[in-house]
Amino acid sequence: MIIKDILKYNLMVKNMKIIVDADATPKTALAICRQAAGEFSVPLITVASFNHRIESDRHVVVGNAPQEADLQVVNLTGRGDIVVTQDWGLAAMALGRGASAVSPVGRIYREETIGFLLEERELKAKFRRGGGRTRGPKKRTAEDDENFKRSLYNLLQKCAKS
Repeated sequence: MIIKDILKYNLMVKNMKIIVDADATPKTALAICRQAAGEFSVPLITVASFNHRIESDRHVVVGNAPQEADLQVVNLTGRGDIVVTQDWGLAAMALGRGASAVSPVGRIYREETIGFLLEERELKAKFRRGGGRTRGPKKRTAEDDENFKRSLYNLLQKCAKS
């Protein structure tokens, strides 16, 4: 049995899954998730509002109320799962449920830094409410895809070993 087969077996036994907050996940990152899920024999679940057209075998459609997709992602998340999101609040909730979380640009969220990110988010929101302007996200690059793929595969391998 080769190492890849062992990893697949370990992941299937653990019943882990990849859950994607598909409302804001780029198509290239979603394609990487599909590829990784297939290679590691891990279920891939996508969650998005009915306003988004997502092609996935296991897709959960929710309404378009604020945070509705996020709440569904949290409800589906269990210990050992991997959540893909760029929402720092959702990442914090996933970490609180014992899951791993990664952004579509490859940032792995960690317990020790998530508090700082949430504080930064609040400060920026307060600044915008006061009339200030902040920059939006940068244009996605091929390097973002590579970073995301590397991070996702690292998390899958780490989860398989533990």
